[in-house]
Amino acid sequence: MKKNILVLTGSPRIGGNSDLLADAFIKGANKAGHEVVKCEVGKKNIMGCKACDTCYSKGKPCSFDDDFNSIAPLIENADAIIFITPLYWFSFPTQLKAVIDKTYSFIIGEKKLNIKESMLLVCGADDDESVFSGIISTYKQIAYYQKWSDRGHLVVPGVNSKGDILSTRALVLAEEMGNNI
Repeated sequence: MKKNILVLTGSPRIGGNSDLLADAFIKGANKAGHEVVKCEVGKKNIMGCKACDTCYSKGKPCSFDDDFNSIAPLIENADAIIFITPLYWFSFPTQLKAVIDKTYSFIIGEKKLNIKESMLLVCGADDDESVFSGIISTYKQIAYYQKWSDRGHLVVPGVNSKGDILSTRALVLAEEMGNNI
């Protein structure tokens, strides 16, 4: 069955390791016949949620003007959401976390999402996989709360410099994940 998949990337670095990871995932998902939209959140201007509870009251998801308002329709149309990101201080980068926080607007605006499935693909410089436990735990709690079927995660340690991921099996694994969602 064809799915509308939204890939949210967290890195502002063009052609970086998580960007390559996203492209590999997308390649696999496209091969499987899915419709995929890649949204490079790390390059967007997104403020944190101000908890003003005025979501959708001014005809847009967030009452404050930032790039979340152009991302919200992509989230609304998605059947699956995939987070592909570098690890920043044991969690999501600021812009990606701000998008996650602002999904609160769908609750306040009483907008039902179509999302049924999710995945997390994350890479980082540290060789110790335990440093990824914070982002994995946060992701799993988000998926549980949203009632998304967690389709798994991929952790890629030891990649820091641009292109380091090319010397791992991660891109093959990411493509397989895309093909199997």
